[in-house]
Amino acid sequence: MLQSSHTDNHSGHQSSKSANEVAGSEFLAFTLGNEEYGIDILKVQEIRGYEAVTRIANAPVFVKGVINLRGIIVPVVDMRIKFNLGTPTYDQFTVVIILNINTRIVGMVVDSVSDVTTLMPDQIKPPPEMDTTFNSDYLIGLGTIEERMLILVDIDKLMSSPDMGLVDHQLN
Repeated sequence: MLQSSHTDNHSGHQSSKSANEVAGSEFLAFTLGNEEYGIDILKVQEIRGYEAVTRIANAPVFVKGVINLRGIIVPVVDMRIKFNLGTPTYDQFTVVIILNINTRIVGMVVDSVSDVTTLMPDQIKPPPEMDTTFNSDYLIGLGTIEERMLILVDIDKLMSSPDMGLVDHQLN
């Protein structure tokens, strides 16, 4: 069995961190209701103002519909509906984050976008064990910046989960 030559680091840090994580990870911060969330900035293709969508019959309630993005039909998910965070309101701050997930383009409606934040590994705490409407399988952890806390979402896992129905899991 091969062992890493970096096993002499006994400072209490996990040695399983990749170089990218050690250097800091960038997260796009956005709000849903009263909470701030963060997703990996590398998954974000663009940010657009909210526009009317075309409804699709029999789509899950959290799928608002689809938009035509330069010739690509993109499903749009309203995250407030998905996470049971009350009735969404659409105003001048409402945005659609266009994501690139496993070569699939998906839109995500959020209340607003605030900034891009770099978090060092020691600023990311594991999510607490608790029974919530938000499945903790989709959480990376909690990012802390002074008094601010970001709920860090593994957007790949969330958007490709079977209950979202956005990414085909079967090979035909």
